Amino acid sequence: MERFKKVRLASILGIIGNIFLLIIKAIIGFITNSQAMIADSFNSASDIFSSIMTFIGNKIASKPSDDDHNLGHGKAEYIYSMLISIAMIVMGGKVLFDSIESFIHKTRFEFSIWLIIVCIVTIIIKFLLYLFTNSISKKYNNLLIAANSKDHRNDCIITFFNLVSCLLAIYNIYFVDYIVGIFISIWIIITGIKIYIESYDVLMDKSISDDTKNIVYDIIKQHKEIKKVNHFNATPVGYKYQISFTIFVDGNMSTFESHKIADNLEKEIAKKLDEIYLTVIHVNPIKIKNSKQK
Repeated sequence: MERFKKVRLASILGIIGNIFLLIIKAIIGFITNSQAMIADSFNSASDIFSSIMTFIGNKIASKPSDDDHNLGHGKAEYIYSMLISIAMIVMGGKVLFDSIESFIHKTRFEFSIWLIIVCIVTIIIKFLLYLFTNSISKKYNNLLIAANSKDHRNDCIITFFNLVSCLLAIYNIYFVDYIVGIFISIWIIITGIKIYIESYDVLMDKSISDDTKNIVYDIIKQHKEIKKVNHFNATPVGYKYQISFTIFVDGNMSTFESHKIADNLEKEIAKKLDEIYLTVIHVNPIKIKNSKQK
């Protein structure tokens, strides 16, 4: 499927790009003792892990349904997204501790033009990766690649502040380096928590949004033959949802006619709502009172 091929390509590009950035950031960061650059290198390490998890999760999620997994393997995206989020939170905590420690001890770094060069290279690579992954996440509604896209965007912003701290060091202003290191670590932690919550909600079978549910009800209301609806349920199936509900129609209607209404309704919902994977409709008869009867 085209969706999974694009995600696989994005994850591979992410792995290659982040390995390159990790190497140059770590070398320059530890040589100059810049806490902001060291923090950025740790961020690249977490990005490599994220890209690998994206690749594995996407590979599993692309498998079709089978006898053991009747609804497919789509939730793998969210399991691996959760692993990514946990890694980000742990990594952010480590960087935060190191940055605060350097701030307390007033550790200074040695300015180097390579610090600026690394920052500029990072911003260019990350911005290109962001543009590519963002277009894929919007087109295919993939949480894994959306998490990667946000990570690339965040890296551009983080490295920009890293660049500012490097430039200020030219004028012997070093305290910004500690602040940027702390800022980067907090940003990583917050992003990780957001991804964790989103993944958790899906894995715990959080229902579809009220907006989507209202659209379904609006489609149902267009069928005047349907007198009542209840037992509405929604279950996540990977990046889509399976919904089910019961409709009540005139008990005098033939079985063929009542099920034809349900079939048409399923097709309309599938056509108008891409996030709906499957619609299961149960048809019940209801007694319609005759207005002529007393």
